[in-house]
Amino acid sequence: MIKRFMDHPWRKKLTPSPSTLILLGLIVYFWFRPPAWISSEHRPVADVAVQLSNGQTVRLDSLRGKVVVIAFWATWCPYCRHELPALQSFYSDWRGKGVQVLALSIEDDPALVARFMRRNAYTFPAALAGATVQHAFGGITRVPVSFIIDKRGSIRYKISGQVYYGRLSDLITPLLRE
Repeated sequence: MIKRFMDHPWRKKLTPSPSTLILLGLIVYFWFRPPAWISSEHRPVADVAVQLSNGQTVRLDSLRGKVVVIAFWATWCPYCRHELPALQSFYSDWRGKGVQVLALSIEDDPALVARFMRRNAYTFPAALAGATVQHAFGGITRVPVSFIIDKRGSIRYKISGQVYYGRLSDLITPLLRE
């Protein structure tokens, strides 16, 4: 009975070709690890203020002297959800070396963002990015998008897409030496 099932002609029709398997593999790879495009910016960042989920207010100008990673995200964005654990790991390892991570959500509900941060045990600062903040970075049209700001307060890199620990360390290490 099993042999008859295995030799049935329709089974061969259901067996994927090698090219189909490769295509499926690429789709899965890019779904979970989409490419990120990095552009050099070299422009000053506006001094905007954000209110963190814990109620504190932070001005970007107060972060001068540190290399700052600004990550725009949303709780409903699957790529953002994949990116945030890498940001947490990076923040834990690099915050004592002069690096600050600031996650700016494009959501409207601060309680939603605070709950999401607590539930996932993220310890880096998070805030809402209102229209003024989004405009200061050139207008945020999609997420995730991140900016790396040097110690002097100049945007050095824009990363459109998911950031990863290795990519962040490659971009930030030279900025810490400046």
